[in-house]
Amino acid sequence: MNHPYPLPRRRSLALGVAAALACGGNALAQANDEVDEIIVQGRYLSIDKVNSVKTPTPIVNIPQSLSIMTSQQIQDQAMQNMGDVLRYTPGVAVSQGEGHRDAIIIRGIQTTADFFIDGVRDDVQYYRPLYNVSQVEVLRGSNALLFGRGGGGGVINRVQKKAQIGTSFGSVSAGADNFGANTTTLDVNLDAGEHNAFRVNAYYQQLDNHRDFFDGEGYAFNPTWRLQLDSGTTFDVSYEYVNDDRVVDRGVPSQAVAAGPGVPLEGYPDTFFGSPDQNFTTLEANIIRARVDHNFSDSMRGNVTLQYADYDKLYQNLYPSDTVVVSNGSFDTVELDGYRDPTTRENLIGQANLVWDFDTAGMMHTLLIGAEFGDQQTANSRQDNVFAANGEDQLVIPFSDPLDIPGFGFTNLVRDRESDVQFSSFYVQDQFDLTEQFKLVAGLRLDEFDINVFDRIEQNDGDAVDGNFSRKDSEVTPRLGFIYKPADSISIYASYSETFLPQSGDQFLTLSLDSESTRPQFFENREIGFKWDLRPDLALTTAVFELERESYTSVDPEDQDQLIVIDGSTTRGFEVQLVGNLTDSLSISTGYSYLDGEVEREGGGGDAGNRTRQTPENMFSLWSNYTLSERLAFGLGATYQDSFFVREDNDVEVPSFFRVDAAAFYTVSDNLRLQLNVENLFDEDYFPDAHSNTNITTGRPLNARLTAVVSF
Repeated sequence: MNHPYPLPRRRSLALGVAAALACGGNALAQANDEVDEIIVQGRYLSIDKVNSVKTPTPIVNIPQSLSIMTSQQIQDQAMQNMGDVLRYTPGVAVSQGEGHRDAIIIRGIQTTADFFIDGVRDDVQYYRPLYNVSQVEVLRGSNALLFGRGGGGGVINRVQKKAQIGTSFGSVSAGADNFGANTTTLDVNLDAGEHNAFRVNAYYQQLDNHRDFFDGEGYAFNPTWRLQLDSGTTFDVSYEYVNDDRVVDRGVPSQAVAAGPGVPLEGYPDTFFGSPDQNFTTLEANIIRARVDHNFSDSMRGNVTLQYADYDKLYQNLYPSDTVVVSNGSFDTVELDGYRDPTTRENLIGQANLVWDFDTAGMMHTLLIGAEFGDQQTANSRQDNVFAANGEDQLVIPFSDPLDIPGFGFTNLVRDRESDVQFSSFYVQDQFDLTEQFKLVAGLRLDEFDINVFDRIEQNDGDAVDGNFSRKDSEVTPRLGFIYKPADSISIYASYSETFLPQSGDQFLTLSLDSESTRPQFFENREIGFKWDLRPDLALTTAVFELERESYTSVDPEDQDQLIVIDGSTTRGFEVQLVGNLTDSLSISTGYSYLDGEVEREGGGGDAGNRTRQTPENMFSLWSNYTLSERLAFGLGATYQDSFFVREDNDVEVPSFFRVDAAAFYTVSDNLRLQLNVENLFDEDYFPDAHSNTNITTGRPLNARLTAVVSF
């Protein structure tokens, strides 16, 4: 039967530690969407197919918990952003990100920086588009050996589409929903002879949703060129330009409750608590990448990647800064605060890897040796808003719908910093077979991290401090994995891994004289897992883990310009996934996670035993496609998210929700397919995520998106 939706199939096309290498994005990450390849959906990471490699290693033998979302799944579910992808990923919660950036919580650890493109850092705060994504890889657990600093709870790696030699193809998709939002994408691959190919991906998006005054637009294009220098050497070059402008929407405030924690404000799902004209964000990003892959022999290959990225980001907003007191279903006043925050960053990052398969005394090894260097220059400043009515940055105003925003401007700079981060890393990892049933993965990484900060305000304030701060860290982080294979299709593993985050944080903004002597915070992940390929096209994976985090800082809920110190946290949990085909006509992707996150002690408050921020205890997701005929297929999905506390103080709790989505797909011809996606089928009122105790997102009501895909 020719299905209008390709069902997942499995093909063994990876090698030894290169599989673990791909977990870090350091593998030879050619796209897995080649026309002459079986499209792998959910079973393998982005590892290129090299016929000379003799030791294929499927995901069943990788000692780590991970999830993969393919471009086909993203298209099936009409996903528009990273948040849509991650809501269907066990162990990962989505944070609001103040309405202007991707922000996630993996195993109780919040991050805005642990994002990668083909294994190379992409750590500026912005919304990452999906138009040129081959697959999204979500790797859980500390990942320093393969990714370097950060990644305490895990990392997100986007694998980009690349030019394909020997074929020409193209597609255009256009979709719109009932709110008026619309998206158009283009994907064209041109075969330019025996050794060359060009590919262009592009998109345009007009934003809208249920919220009053929300709008915006984004567009991007990504041309790539592939040159086959000889039978064993490939050269890839790509350039990506991203432009994104949108209204910054931080949702609704919380409301006080007589007994117990506060809850999100109910009954105002559309009300915009900000300024339609002055809440906005703009982004321009330019990313250039060159990569060489070379096979030295049948058993040795390597790659070198060089990436330059330039980001120019600005956001400013007004937002509710205190809870409201509701009486008889209404309230009289709301407190507003705000600021303006521009950031520019330039990243120059180089990465090299060598993978060598060899045999010693009958024991097969796959050795990875790698190095990475980088220079990241960042300039960031901040101005507080100031209301004309009281000359302060906060003001209580009468509530109206829409809000009547009083006159305001911005103060002189309250933060004005430049930072230069230089880092170098060297790592080695070996995966070898102890016996036919037992395998071992062991490795070490050395990171040198040097940050220099110039603070203009401190330089000019007249005291004895000259405004120049610096810190240098040198850290060694290990990875150890032990795999037992009772059968080829089954693995039982135990793993231990560490990572660290420099004292300056993931965005290089918090270094101060009072904390220069503070060492980086460390993360330790201990995990036991079970993986079973029940059939070649159906896989079950489970994991239990414990993740410990050392002392860290969090925003003071009483004053968002101040930080408080938290002594540490521990997250214990369980994850299970089932991905593949149940029958010839029915495919499934489902996952469940249980997370028990506990704060050791909150600085200043002493609230030992509180829940970690935005860590739902139970999360469940399901997506299934059913092929009714050669032309018609249906999809059904569901997500459940347990209640969670917004911050470590546990003062505000966001309630649980259960949302159902559905889809229908109709193949009109070989060149035209129509798709209808319905989100929130039963029109559930819910709050999917939050940023702070007074900034909580309202979920979209019942809505539909119609998409047409034309292939040529």
